[in-house]
Amino acid sequence: MNWLAHAFLSPEAGDFRLGNLLADLVRGADRLQMSEAFRRGAACHQHIDLFTDAHEIVRRSRERVAPVNRRFSGILVDIFYDHFLARDWRHYCNESLRHFTNEVYADLRVIQPSLRGEASEVVERMIEEDRLASYETVDGIAAALHRLSARFVARRGRSFDIASAVRDLVDQHVELASDFASFFPELQRFLHES
Repeated sequence: MNWLAHAFLSPEAGDFRLGNLLADLVRGADRLQMSEAFRRGAACHQHIDLFTDAHEIVRRSRERVAPVNRRFSGILVDIFYDHFLARDWRHYCNESLRHFTNEVYADLRVIQPSLRGEASEVVERMIEEDRLASYETVDGIAAALHRLSARFVARRGRSFDIASAVRDLVDQHVELASDFASFFPELQRFLHES
């Protein structure tokens, strides 16, 4: 699951939700400096990822990604699933997507001064560009994939055309939406029972 899903799947708001949201960005000694609730949220993030990565429906979704991008299929499916969560938000949540994302952004503004380096920069851009709500549209997903491509180029020093994977979302939209609609309630049940 990607950012929106991790934030949504948090049973607590505040630091717990932020830990669930930011677990991939705040690690090691930096995470140890965070509150106990933040660390519990980060553990929830890992719990979600383990369940998701091992699930047969998610594996089926990953197979729907074109071979050229298959090595990034885990990341891509996480992002695609955030699209379906945002698109069908009212099916999963009684409050509006806008209200929810504004709450998350308010919490992020509070915690941002305690974040360092990349984590602080990503949080700033997440808020400024309204990234969580942007997943609702295919254009928002395309923009996310362009950012991901640029990040891989910067880190690895060679070109990756991950942005072209938006074609997979468009071409397999019905199938991926069906996968998500089957998988997400199972994930919610798993978390409720854990």
